[in-house]
Amino acid sequence: MLRRAAVLLVTLFTALTATAQAHATGYRYWSFWDFDGGRWTYATQGPATARPSDGDVQGFRFSVSEDSADATKPRGTTSFAAICARTPARDGMKRVALVIDFGTAADAPSGERPPAGRTACARISADATTADALASVAKPLRYDTNALLCAIAGYPRTGCGEPVSDGKRPTTATKEAPKNDSGPTVGLFAGAGAIALLGAAAVWQARRRRHG
Repeated sequence: MLRRAAVLLVTLFTALTATAQAHATGYRYWSFWDFDGGRWTYATQGPATARPSDGDVQGFRFSVSEDSADATKPRGTTSFAAICARTPARDGMKRVALVIDFGTAADAPSGERPPAGRTACARISADATTADALASVAKPLRYDTNALLCAIAGYPRTGCGEPVSDGKRPTTATKEAPKNDSGPTVGLFAGAGAIALLGAAAVWQARRRRHG
């Protein structure tokens, strides 16, 4: 009986683990990046508070990802000299090179097609934010009530940081773009707790039969 219970527990745990992996959730959103030291790094601030310096290169990428560690980097040229070659410097202003990657068809919302990626050189006031730079070259922008960037140059038309299943279809819930998605982990721990209760019940039943 105990051996049978052990087999049952292993089977249940394996099934729960597979279920958690199968229902892993990502989010469809615009991620924000800094190009520094020859590579893209996930920005530590949002575009509304980041204040780039003259000569900086920053990027935006639309994709489905679980969190910042899983996010896909912008594609395209990262050379400030190339992006801003036709935008001369001006006193009291700064120039910021922007790489805007609208992502792939696989990550696009249903019924939409991502535009071609673009680069732009924003010439803005010395104290302007990245959001100001983006607004100067890629309108219309769309934000939600929590100041989450939802659309650049009107893409996508709808949606904002919605959860997306592995099948790239939005789930029934809505949520702001991720910092840490703990959904599958919570479900797995809950399942493990249920397994522990089943195991205890199986052991108790076996002892009862043995001594009954």
